[in-house]
Amino acid sequence: MSDRLIPALHASHGGSWLIDAGGATRAISKGEAMMAIAGTPHLILNAPLLATRLGYPDLSGLDLLELYAFVHPAQFVVPTPKGLADALNLPEPENEAQVPALLQRAAMALMATCESEEWSQREGAWTALESMVRLRWPWAPLLKPRIKRPERAERWLFSRLPEWEERADMPQPRQLELPDEAVLDRLADLTGSGSEARPGQRSYAVEAAHAFAPRTASGQPHVLLAQAGTGIGKTLGYLAPASLWAEQSGGTVWVSTYTKALQRQLRQESRRNWVDYRADGTQPVVVRKGRENYLCLLNLEDALQGGFGGRAAILAQLVARWAAYSQDGDMIGGDLPGWLGTLFRKRGIAALTDQRGECVYAGCPHFRKCFIERATRASVGADLVIGNHALVMINAARGRDQASRPTRVIFDEGHHVFDAADSTFSAALSGSETIELRRWVIGPEKASRGRRRGLSARLADLASYDEAGGKAVAAAVAAAEALPGDGWMQRIAEGAPAGPLEELFAQVRATVYARDESGGQEAGYGLETEAAGLDGPIVEGAQEARLSLAELRAPLVRIGHRIEALLEDGPDWLDGQGRARMEGARHSLTWRIDMLAAWESLLERIGGPADPEFVDWLAVDRSEAREFDIGIYRHWLDPMKPFAKTVLEPAHGVVMTSATLRDGEDWDRAVARSGVEHIGVNPRLSLQTSPFDYASQAEVLIVNDVPRGDIPALAAAYGRLIEASRGGVLGLFTAIRRLRAVHGRIADRLARGGLPLYAQHVDPIDTGTLVDIFRDDPAASLLGTDALRDGVDVPGHSLRLVVMEQVPWPRPNILHRARRSAGGGSAYDDSIIRARLAQAFGRLIRSRGDRGHFVVLSSAFPSRLLTAFPEGTPVSRISLDEALQRVARHASGDAIDNRAGTSDALLRSDSGNTPRQ
Repeated sequence: MSDRLIPALHASHGGSWLIDAGGATRAISKGEAMMAIAGTPHLILNAPLLATRLGYPDLSGLDLLELYAFVHPAQFVVPTPKGLADALNLPEPENEAQVPALLQRAAMALMATCESEEWSQREGAWTALESMVRLRWPWAPLLKPRIKRPERAERWLFSRLPEWEERADMPQPRQLELPDEAVLDRLADLTGSGSEARPGQRSYAVEAAHAFAPRTASGQPHVLLAQAGTGIGKTLGYLAPASLWAEQSGGTVWVSTYTKALQRQLRQESRRNWVDYRADGTQPVVVRKGRENYLCLLNLEDALQGGFGGRAAILAQLVARWAAYSQDGDMIGGDLPGWLGTLFRKRGIAALTDQRGECVYAGCPHFRKCFIERATRASVGADLVIGNHALVMINAARGRDQASRPTRVIFDEGHHVFDAADSTFSAALSGSETIELRRWVIGPEKASRGRRRGLSARLADLASYDEAGGKAVAAAVAAAEALPGDGWMQRIAEGAPAGPLEELFAQVRATVYARDESGGQEAGYGLETEAAGLDGPIVEGAQEARLSLAELRAPLVRIGHRIEALLEDGPDWLDGQGRARMEGARHSLTWRIDMLAAWESLLERIGGPADPEFVDWLAVDRSEAREFDIGIYRHWLDPMKPFAKTVLEPAHGVVMTSATLRDGEDWDRAVARSGVEHIGVNPRLSLQTSPFDYASQAEVLIVNDVPRGDIPALAAAYGRLIEASRGGVLGLFTAIRRLRAVHGRIADRLARGGLPLYAQHVDPIDTGTLVDIFRDDPAASLLGTDALRDGVDVPGHSLRLVVMEQVPWPRPNILHRARRSAGGGSAYDDSIIRARLAQAFGRLIRSRGDRGHFVVLSSAFPSRLLTAFPEGTPVSRISLDEALQRVARHASGDAIDNRAGTSDALLRSDSGNTPRQ
């Protein structure tokens, strides 16, 4: 690097600072910052976030996160000055004025790495840099003299990736029962010698082992519903019998989660029992996710060869660097930095995954190196497969291969199984879904390369050889013209829909608006109405649309038959590559045919008698008053009915476990939401209470003097609580609009006091990275919505206070109203609210050393909801000033005052008579 330093700029809600090429740092205004960065490239950290802080959307510079991603692909770093300093072993800045100097030191360290002989990620860097020079990447001129041309030509990425190998199907697992002593011995091995004795964990492990016993009747699995309070150690508790059974039986256990964070935790915990690779190179533990999570190598190749332009092309190069070093190609929650895609302000990451179901399977030239297929093959013979609820359900429904049909499955975060089933077994006929189908059949409206050219191009071999197949392809393309095309929303808004589907969506839109009773009060949300009492035109339109869909499904079915015939009696010219294309097309056809059949069934019911098992409605989806989709939707009234038939009935053993499975002391809700009643199984019930002393570790404060709907008062309350706690606050909101309003009012003031505030739906950072930042800085606070209420594990030194803006009432949409009516009215609502409160409270105390407060800024808090909190937790109704005093005392190191007999430690019921025990 030259003697002359690169100027660096840092800005936050607390101000802006600049260091010049001579090393002099000064505070500057936002205007000066924008002028400086517009004139000369500056070192910056996280350009989109900096642009938000300065209000300068076109900001650009030498972003150190881009450089880090190039130099250290697939390596974790928290994208903050502190995180960057920790990753590079540099001194952390003591204040924000020192950040620009840190950026200069970080740039020198990263570029020095490129010149080091010990740079472990050198391979491929020179080739990638040559491409990025042509793309005018700002860092390229600075790196080019520092990265030597290798003596031998570097291998192309797609030749460097290893190929997976086919594996024979595994035999059926041995049938055996697990002795209690053996399970406890395995648990002791996992927890390690000298670990703290946990009686609850031992009992839990023994209970979980019963799910692995041989099944006594077909369609009657062993089912365990196990509630294990925070601190029990349920992960190792169920891994003990799971690992023992897999080892002795030769079978595979699936552990299913709802959040990616728990998947990462499980992968770490599994290393206590399993090595990463066996001696034969196979993996005993495999992480499986949906296809949309993984890098599609064919998409990447398209992007690298001109499919992406401008900044997106630079993103493709950085992703290619990552792909060469990634453990498993997981782009969403894996080792690809979550912040990388947000640096480029577009959906480039999504475009590199198999989002649209366009995979051609064996027809892909990179099929033998595909990350998705590698994970699928690795599942065969694995002891443990870590998946997610949706994947388990989809694989059970489709059942493409043995490895995808788990017979022993543990649903961790089991309170979310109902929600996952609700999504998996629903049907949605919408404009966005139909336009994607049109593009798959016909091809994109604009010229495109690669496999996104429609059926005619992908099945040219079939069309030229098989006359009937060619006619079927032509018929499918002609029928797909009836589906919505580009610009469909504008045509509907202008009253000029084209085709039967667009006409139907226009009628849906008109019906929804005609029935709207909000008076314009729901401008920021979508609108919906029941698919009942519909008049003649929309009923006729639905039938016309149904016939159009049937005209498309019929030739697709014929194509499938012709492909099967061609594969069974292939001509001499059908080589391996051509056969692979046919097989890929057959796989893609299958689920689209099923989807069309579901849409036809949905439309057939429009205007007919209501089916009590389903809830149907029409909707116009909106965001910030902007319409983005129109559709007709169907959900099961009880989605556990298809779940039970699809997942439970074929299984041999199932565990559903969570810290919040029950509703208070009641098991009825947990049993109903497990699906066991639909297959006549009586589940085994297990309860292990948390070992934490909530009476001394936590306190619930219900603040009764913040006026409902008063945004200034709400913002002031949040700001004062964050200041009293000195950061470490997780703020939970039920509405994005209020979150943004509160953040906008307090972020600058807090930052000037050394208390950084981050927020979902405000900061251009993905949720996982926001949590990483929050976890890494004890002075930081984070505002968010539902995604942060569950599955977030932040230690007590970084999370000391949870604040909810109000009671998390369910949103009264059509689906909720139907289930509320069937589920007991207000009691159904209360069970949902208590579950949400329990999940939110669970963020606060994660270990024996944690202390903190849980604050609800609402006087309208019914006492019947208090069973959401662990028994013994002190609960008080107090003023904001009193709450601030208690939070401040805790922040200063004083213990929470729980003295019995003090009037403010008693929470009386709505009538003012009975204290909460």
